[in-house]
Amino acid sequence: MSYDGLWPYVFIVVAGWLATDIWRWLGVLFGNRIDERSELLQWVRAVATALVAAVIARLILFPTGALAGSPFALRIAAVLFGAACFFAAGRRQIVGIGASVAFLAAGLALTGT
Repeated sequence: MSYDGLWPYVFIVVAGWLATDIWRWLGVLFGNRIDERSELLQWVRAVATALVAAVIARLILFPTGALAGSPFALRIAAVLFGAACFFAAGRRQIVGIGASVAFLAAGLALTGT
């Protein structure tokens, strides 16, 4: 068995780890010193939330890959169902995400796309 074809993947994993791990360590070191009610942290939270919302909107409006073949109404319904489950479960993210994915998968299976 040859491992020559694995080196690009090893490089991607190591480079990805190096690029993100330093920020995690800095967060651990300085996170205790940040006031959770500060304007800076509220701004960071708002930007992070906006980025997640933008990614979700892009996946719904301009899907790529396997999602591109799914009906628009199914994608909207999956998001609405996931949001309803999220709030019904006491704002548990894993429930909302799981419900959306399950709804989308069931819809794709039923429509045959």
